[in-house]
Amino acid sequence: MRLSLPTRNYLPARGMARVRALFGGWTVLVLLFFYAPILFLVAYSFNSSRLNIVWEGFTLKWYAMLFRDNRLMAALENSVFVAVLATALSVVVGTTGAWLLHRYRYRGVRTISTLAFIPMVVPEIIMGISLLVFFKTVDVGLGYGTVIVAHTTFCFPFVMAAVQARLAGLDPALEEAALDLGATPLKAFWYVIVPYLMPAILSGALMAFALSMDELIVTYFTSSSSSATLPLRIYGMAKVGLNPMINALSTIFIVATIVLLLASEWVKRLRR
Repeated sequence: MRLSLPTRNYLPARGMARVRALFGGWTVLVLLFFYAPILFLVAYSFNSSRLNIVWEGFTLKWYAMLFRDNRLMAALENSVFVAVLATALSVVVGTTGAWLLHRYRYRGVRTISTLAFIPMVVPEIIMGISLLVFFKTVDVGLGYGTVIVAHTTFCFPFVMAAVQARLAGLDPALEEAALDLGATPLKAFWYVIVPYLMPAILSGALMAFALSMDELIVTYFTSSSSSATLPLRIYGMAKVGLNPMINALSTIFIVATIVLLLASEWVKRLRR
């Protein structure tokens, strides 16, 4: 008695080629959907027309006007100042919190970890309103301090998540060897653990900096007129109407982002 094995139905070569072409075309459409507006924005930042609807000719005047706009430059300085301080605080709080949760075991550790990550999922408008109510309740005037505290609140969980992922693969023998060689727990952490965590700390810091520079809603509720950041200024300009300087500013940020990504990849290759 012969046993017949089940036969598999394979698509013919022509059918597979059609499937690949279909998925390839769909991928191209998705990429166009994402990047076509950015390409148009960059192109029209060099358009001489103030209405920015019809192409009238090449110009760099919007870039020149951008750097002469004192309000935008002041807002950019505010954004960088807030982002740098918020990133520094987020790195300290996130790294310390991740290490304490990893190193020490005590009751309520899961509850504390969950509470620390809540700012990552809470809607921004709820966080902004709650922070505004808190600052008004404790009678703290809105300004740079409130914006920095607000940005640190939603930035440090991203640093903490990156560091915790790195700590998951930490060999306990590294710290034990440092302690056996005479290092104090603090020195062992600083000279052994921190260098091991540095890739995660840098990635978390870059994420925190980008989130702080980009934040609009939380900043809207926690800033004053003197501490307004660049996203707030851009939002105010966009509400009035089309402004070619917004295209020029966005193009500068796009180029800066690409440069940072290329630099990041270059650093990764050097570390290998």
